[in-house]
Amino acid sequence: MSAQIRLRLLPSARCLFDEPIQVKVAGLRSKQLVTLRARSTDERGVLFNSSASYRADGRGEIDLNRDPSLSGSYVGVDPMGLLRSLKADDLHKYFYKNKALEPFMVNFSVHEEEGRMLAEATNERHLMGDGVSRVPVKEGNVQGVLFTPPGEGPFPAVLDLCTFMSEKRASLLANKGFVVLALPVFIHKPNLERMNLDDFEEALQFLQSQPKVSSKGVGVISRSKGGDIALSLAAFVPGVEAVVWINGCSANIGIPLYYKEREILSPLMFNFGKVIPTESGANIIKYAVNNPLAEENKGSVVPIEQADGHFLFVASEDDLNWDSKGYLDDMVGRLKHHGKKNFENITYPAAGHLLEPPYGPHCPSALHGMLRFPVVWGGEPRAHAAAELHLWQKIQNFLRTRLSNNAAQTTSKL
Repeated sequence: MSAQIRLRLLPSARCLFDEPIQVKVAGLRSKQLVTLRARSTDERGVLFNSSASYRADGRGEIDLNRDPSLSGSYVGVDPMGLLRSLKADDLHKYFYKNKALEPFMVNFSVHEEEGRMLAEATNERHLMGDGVSRVPVKEGNVQGVLFTPPGEGPFPAVLDLCTFMSEKRASLLANKGFVVLALPVFIHKPNLERMNLDDFEEALQFLQSQPKVSSKGVGVISRSKGGDIALSLAAFVPGVEAVVWINGCSANIGIPLYYKEREILSPLMFNFGKVIPTESGANIIKYAVNNPLAEENKGSVVPIEQADGHFLFVASEDDLNWDSKGYLDDMVGRLKHHGKKNFENITYPAAGHLLEPPYGPHCPSALHGMLRFPVVWGGEPRAHAAAELHLWQKIQNFLRTRLSNNAAQTTSKL
């Protein structure tokens, strides 16, 4: 490495996962062409890489906030492009960063055209801010992880329904001043015989019993299969004040739903003859989901018109997992038909299924957690990243507005 060449991560090499950094290089020759690289290993030991070519200015400096990538994993000005475009060598790999205690570690380096490394720096991207507590929960039918902000509270409470266990979104929301219980829809192998809404009601009651939680009702945030569970909680269980539904279904997907020992929603099933294979080996399953509006499937549709809480519906138009935009349109139309105004909706034209907190690697395809074969999630990478950034702020504003009457306002930083 060359002593006079510096790679800096600003304002600090340590930050929260959802915070941007500025990558700058100084000490190069005037107009020198170099390659910037990023690499990181996920929780399953899979290595992800990205790279982009840049030309220094007349002073031998590069600023990713200002300068365009000329070639590589992305082209053009994209300040966080090296993070967004991290990719494994093997196809259909999702970057697993779901445990909150360990930071997302990213090594940045700058190289000569011949490959020799000139400088490097490591970015620590933390999921938990200072003072946020993390407590594993195993109480009755509730198995999850509780995140609580520092301070006396009271704080608004949110149930984060993840299809399979992930602490990422819950811990980042706790940094923003929410008490959040991360709860997986499926703890182990899915039970296809029945799903009990009572278990999720128990989780809501657990949240409401926490000493730092405000007296107002609970919010629920969800994506994919968690979406129809969130809708069902709002429709059948009292005390749900706000629901964030991201790329879910308007009907109960795949498994009969029971409440108080009675089946309340039949399952909307798949027609696997309509799965479309692609050259990459991943499949498009969007058209394999049966139509919830067909007469024979109406018993699966969640009756959200009987809910008292507020909804934020979010749909990606390039979601190739299922027709999220069509489901959103159906729900909005149904609520309007019943004279309800308790909803907001956002659509992102070029985003895919996996809308997550911002600045993580984009995942175009991966192994489906329930179907056990690779599927295409969709999304144009740059547009998808922009959607994640916009949505993340929208989620916080929506939940704070709907859940905060006497709630304390706090944020945690590093």
